[in-house]
Amino acid sequence: MSRYRDKKLIAMDLDGTLTQHKSPLEPDCREVLEELSSKYHSLMVCAGGCERVFRQMAGFTIDISGYYGMQLSTVKDGVLTILESHKAEIDKEMVIFCTEALRYEIGFLEYTGDTVEFHASGMITFPILGTKAPLDQKLAYDPDRQKRRQCYGRVAEVFHDYSVFIGGTSSFDIVPKPYNKLFALDKYIKSKGLKRADVLYFGDDYGTGGNDRDVYESDIDFITIDNYMDFPAVARRLLLG
Repeated sequence: MSRYRDKKLIAMDLDGTLTQHKSPLEPDCREVLEELSSKYHSLMVCAGGCERVFRQMAGFTIDISGYYGMQLSTVKDGVLTILESHKAEIDKEMVIFCTEALRYEIGFLEYTGDTVEFHASGMITFPILGTKAPLDQKLAYDPDRQKRRQCYGRVAEVFHDYSVFIGGTSSFDIVPKPYNKLFALDKYIKSKGLKRADVLYFGDDYGTGGNDRDVYESDIDFITIDNYMDFPAVARRLLLG
């Protein structure tokens, strides 16, 4: 029997772990989520906002921690309720100056739309291809994240007052401290009267600069998912079989 069967909370990343980037849940992934939710408490721990994740999951009933712990929501009777929403003040002029300087230094000169995206929470997205780039172009840009890993250190150095992550398929997430996925998860665990030992986390972005790496390097049990189509079989084997 798997040693994970006694866990109380199953926490998961979404994009790359359960779905393709910003794409609907595959039917088998949705089915196994339903099975998990009937046996365990479940939580999505996401870089995106709760409303976007809720829509992407087609209204699936699950708690969502969004924007690296800056938001928290729950779903009841198909209705999303935002329980927490924090906002950090951002110097937008400074951020635009820094992103433009990085574009010239590194060579990210061709982009569509805006050079940077500001979220209401205070989180910042630095989209290498711009805010209006088509999804197929973004998916093809850096599928193994190697392009962004090569310059990750420089982006993190410029934005040293923030936490910087390789986000999505072609961007960097720039997040006010202390917010990150481990912070989000710890806050949720505490609110439920649980311990880290009660949690099993599934994530795909655990390499250098990855937004799951803080959890991966902690003492929380972490299952690596390198292809979201593998998630149903892995979850069933470890938790349901």
